[in-house]
Amino acid sequence: MEQRHALDQVEVLALKKKAAWDSGKFQYLLRSILASMFIGFGIVVAFKTGNLFDEGASPFAYTAAAVTFGAAIVLIGYAGGDLFTGNTFYFTFATLRGSTTWGDVLKMWSASYAGNFIGALFAALLWGTGLFREPNSNVFFYDVVTHKMDAPTLQLFFRAILCNWLVCMAFFIPMSLQGDGPKLFAMILFVYCFFISGFEHSIANMTSFAIALIMEHRPGISVYGALHNLIPVTIGNIIGGSVFMGLVYFYLEKVKT
Repeated sequence: MEQRHALDQVEVLALKKKAAWDSGKFQYLLRSILASMFIGFGIVVAFKTGNLFDEGASPFAYTAAAVTFGAAIVLIGYAGGDLFTGNTFYFTFATLRGSTTWGDVLKMWSASYAGNFIGALFAALLWGTGLFREPNSNVFFYDVVTHKMDAPTLQLFFRAILCNWLVCMAFFIPMSLQGDGPKLFAMILFVYCFFISGFEHSIANMTSFAIALIMEHRPGISVYGALHNLIPVTIGNIIGGSVFMGLVYFYLEKVKT
């Protein structure tokens, strides 16, 4: 019963997002821009924290980064950001239920992805702070970015599927919980799970890459490397959200009824 209530909320949320787009495209785009800027805050906190541990040769560098990155999803969930990866679930499910159309799916995915991409230019603000200008003082961050750009395409694709499965769960599970405390715990826990597992999130990656590219960076970091990562990761994220969440839960709901 609680799961059915949560699925109803997914449909309602998709309809609210569509209504927001129809009533004010700039306002909707701005919410999408905010979402990746919030992720940018999470990246700064996570990698600055992780770098402190990494400089001391601590095995907990990645763990510390994974825990603190949860700040990003809290900001998105409570400050009104609109994230492409969540929309792959919401609009697929709502369309399978008949509340929206496949045209709406493509329109809303494109709008949120475009807004998230613009928000990734949050890196321009970071350049002014000087916090990431020196590669030698941010070794942990640049090591992670380089690894993401070097990873094999097929591995990136499957990591992206699993990533968005977990990220969508981070928004879906709290819908059946009561009170902000349990909701926040569930959201941060699932984001920790995807981060510590080394899975790939297209919007987090494009924000990280923007930061790395706009600063003085090592030779292994390039626009080509960013595209090598983002293309399979975006496709994998779509499958994770639309198939493993939207389609699967629609089928399970039909079986129950």
